Amino acid sequence: MDDERHYVDLTTFGFYQGGILDVHVINFVLPSGPVYGEYGFTLDRTLNDAINPYLESHSDTCIFKGFEKNRTHHGTVFLRMDFKNLRMNITCEGEILALHLYQNKSMIPIENEHPNSSQMLTTPDNEKIKDVPKNQCSNAEIQITKETRNGFDFYNTSFAMYVASTHEEGLYNVYFHYCPQNTGPVIPTNAVIEIFETNKYSFLSAGEMPLPAIYSMMSLMFFMSAFLWTTLLKISIHKVYKIHYIMCVLVYLKAISLAFHGINYHFIQTKGEHVTAWAILYYITHLLKGAVLFVTIVLVGTGWNFIKHILADRDKKIFMIVIPLQVVSNVAEIIIAESEEGAVEHNAWRILFILVDMLCCGAIMFPVVWSIHHLEDSSTTDGKAAVNLRKLKLFRHFYIMILCYIYFTRFIVTILENTVPFQLTWVDEMFREMATFVFFVTTGYKFRPAAANPYFTPAQLEDDEAQVLSEIGVLEGLTNREKRREDMQPLLLDNSD
Repeated sequence: MDDERHYVDLTTFGFYQGGILDVHVINFVLPSGPVYGEYGFTLDRTLNDAINPYLESHSDTCIFKGFEKNRTHHGTVFLRMDFKNLRMNITCEGEILALHLYQNKSMIPIENEHPNSSQMLTTPDNEKIKDVPKNQCSNAEIQITKETRNGFDFYNTSFAMYVASTHEEGLYNVYFHYCPQNTGPVIPTNAVIEIFETNKYSFLSAGEMPLPAIYSMMSLMFFMSAFLWTTLLKISIHKVYKIHYIMCVLVYLKAISLAFHGINYHFIQTKGEHVTAWAILYYITHLLKGAVLFVTIVLVGTGWNFIKHILADRDKKIFMIVIPLQVVSNVAEIIIAESEEGAVEHNAWRILFILVDMLCCGAIMFPVVWSIHHLEDSSTTDGKAAVNLRKLKLFRHFYIMILCYIYFTRFIVTILENTVPFQLTWVDEMFREMATFVFFVTTGYKFRPAAANPYFTPAQLEDDEAQVLSEIGVLEGLTNREKRREDMQPLLLDNSD
C-alpha cells in the first residue's frame, strides 16, 4: 500500500477456536533519520460486523494517545512500532488479556498437519498448549528487523494470533494506523502487508462456512423452478409470449450463477483461494443475470408484448439508463470482491456500487408507475373499464412486489449484516437469495400464461367484451321500458272505458 490515510481497515475475519491470523509487514519504508509520527496496528474483537464506534468518532485523532479504557466492545490489542528499540509495544485492553500472540505462526505450539492442504493448521489437543498467564497478550515479544539502503530504512516484522479457546472467538478487525506529528512532514506509508487467515479445516470466515451449501441448495431450487416453468410453457394451451421465454432464461441464469458461486466458495474453503476458471464463469453469469433481471422487470412494467408491441420513447430511455447502470453496478461488485479490503479503490467502488444500485432500483419503478397512471386514465375514459381495472390491480400488486424485493434484498440484508452474531453472517445471504426466489416465483405466478390473467387479455378480446357489455346495457334498458309499457296497458284500457 502507498497512501496517507490515518487508518486503514486491512481485514475482517471471524475466528472459531483453533483459528490463526498471521500478518507479515514487508519493506516498511521510511527515510533514514528521525521518525515523525507513530505507526502501528490494532486488533479489534467484536461480536458482529457493526461499524467500530471508536474509529468512527475519533477518525481524526491518534488512536495510540488518550485511548479510553472503558469501552463497550470486547477488547482491543494495540501494537505500536518502536523503531528505536526495534520491537512492537503491545497493550491489551478489555476482555482480550489472555489472547495468544506470537512472532509468526511457525512459533505456535501446534502440529502442522492436515489431510487436504499443507497450509491448514489443526487444532491442538489441550495438553499441547501450556497454561499461560492472563497477561499473555501484553507479555508477547515481537521483534522488528531493520535494513538501510540508499538513504531509506526498510523495516520488516510479523505477528500471529492463535484462538486457543471458545472465550477468544469473535470477529477480529485488523487496522493499520498512522499518527503524523504536527511538526514533521506527512510521509505516505509504503509497505507490503501479507495476511493469512484460517479456521479449523476451513479458510472461510466463521460466518461464511455454510455459504457453499447454501448457494448449492438455492441453485437446485432455481433449477427446479426453471424446469417447471419450461414445462408450463410447453404444455400451456394459452398463448405464450416472448417475455415468458425471457423469464425462463433469467431463472436458468440465476441457477447457473449460484452453482458457480457455490463451487467457487468451495475451493476458497478448502484451498484458501478461488480457482480462476470457476470465478470467471461465475462473474460472466452474474453479469448476464443482473442485466436480464432488470430488463425483464422493465419489460413487464411497460407492458411490452402484452399491452403494447412497440416500446415508447420514454421506455427506450429507461433501457438506455438502466442497462449501462446495471453493468457498472455488476462490475463494481466484482471489483469489490476481488480487491483487498484495505485498498483505497475498494472503498471507492463500494460507494459507487451502492449509489448505482439504488439508481437502478429507482429507475425500474418508473415504467410500472407510468403503466398504473395509464390504466387509471383508461379505466374512466374508454369502454374497457372492467378489463383495465383488473390490469390496474395486477400492476399495483407488481409495484408492491418490486418495492418489497428492493426493501428486503437491500435494506433488511444490510441491517442483518450489522446485527447478527459473527458466526451467523451467512443468514443475510440466505435471506437475500430466499427473497429473490420468492420474488421470482410470485412474478411467474402473477404473469403466467392463462386465459383469466388480465395482463394477457388481447386487444380484440377487450373490444369484444366492451361491445358485449354495451349491447347488454342497451337491451336491458329497452326490455325494461317495454315491460313497463305492458304493465301499464291495463291501466290505459280502464281509463278509456
